[in-house]
Amino acid sequence: MKTRIYQTAVSAGEGVQKFIREAGEMAVFTKTAVWSAFSPPYKRSITRRQMDEIGVGSLPVVTLTGLFMGLVLALQGIVELRNLGATTYLGRPVGTTVIRELGPVLSSIMVAARSGSAIAAELASMSLGEQIDALRAEGSDPVKKLVEPRLVACTLMMPVLTTLCDAVAFLGALVIATQVVQISAAFYWDSVFEVLTPAFIWGGLAKSTAFGFVIGIVSCYCGMRIGSSAANVGVATTRAVVMAAISILALDFLLTKLFTATCW
Repeated sequence: MKTRIYQTAVSAGEGVQKFIREAGEMAVFTKTAVWSAFSPPYKRSITRRQMDEIGVGSLPVVTLTGLFMGLVLALQGIVELRNLGATTYLGRPVGTTVIRELGPVLSSIMVAARSGSAIAAELASMSLGEQIDALRAEGSDPVKKLVEPRLVACTLMMPVLTTLCDAVAFLGALVIATQVVQISAAFYWDSVFEVLTPAFIWGGLAKSTAFGFVIGIVSCYCGMRIGSSAANVGVATTRAVVMAAISILALDFLLTKLFTATCW
């Protein structure tokens, strides 16, 4: 019994040490990537290509996410508002929920699953194929050439994708509002715009920008921190998606707490 308790304590201690060590490595990696992003020369052509791959490539999944999010929110909102006799004001809870929370969070998680995993797999394959070592051997900075364009592209494109997701969600909720409870489209949009205050809009965009930064950092970090086994490519991809999703949810809580205390 004492041996088992001792082994459990040792395992817990090793886990804590590993977490602290990896957190420190990620902090150093983040500092290096941010410094590179603000230091010339800038890799504009590579960044534009990454923006196209991340932004345009994620349009289908983000659009579908927004559509079904709006449909489900409207249906659930009708159930709750019907008990209060206020179904005509469906646009208010839909607008608030989409702009403040579900729009930025769900679109970011979908981009992390789609583009973040691709970034991690690509960088892991390059590391395994010794292409990153070849860049160092020829005097190039792998962070400047590989990490910076992907980090900047994720950070810049995430607010755009979130805005599109929000717009499609509002259209999906409009279909339910007009077809199920026969709310006029004009009244629906009026109730939506009543809650779209500048603080809500800028808060949602700030969240999506922060989430895009997290996706870029986590994906690049997991992709470049890989061992010598080919099986680690799959491990790096899985870690990138899981770590990005958890980081997005944790950061969403912190930002919501901050915005609630300041401007919401």
